[in-house]
Amino acid sequence: MGYHVIDPDDLDPVPDRPSEMHYVSEAAGMNEMGLRLYRVQPDEEIPLSGLHYHDRQEEAFYVVSGRLHVETPDKEYAAKQGQFFIAEPESAHRAFNPAESEDPVVVIGMGAPPISDGHSYE
Repeated sequence: MGYHVIDPDDLDPVPDRPSEMHYVSEAAGMNEMGLRLYRVQPDEEIPLSGLHYHDRQEEAFYVVSGRLHVETPDKEYAAKQGQFFIAEPESAHRAFNPAESEDPVVVIGMGAPPISDGHSYE
């Protein structure tokens, strides 16, 4: 058995990303799910940047504060504080905080399986 208490503020943000991202799952040694905390300022995206999809990975974004916007090929969604946005495999999406927003968005992102299978959507 293993237990962890992790403060994302104790984790260094991952460099060279379009928004602040902390790898919670890696700090906990999790192998079956990716778990991250994002702080997304106005006019920033959640990595992967741009409209993309995953072959097998399911993604869920829980909005801790603010309003997360998600572009899809068909429409734009807005998930507010306390809501989830779910992207099934092969469903193109781009999560972001619009430039005209006045506040940052804080999001918990979860993905399973924890693999890098993202592709640009054209």
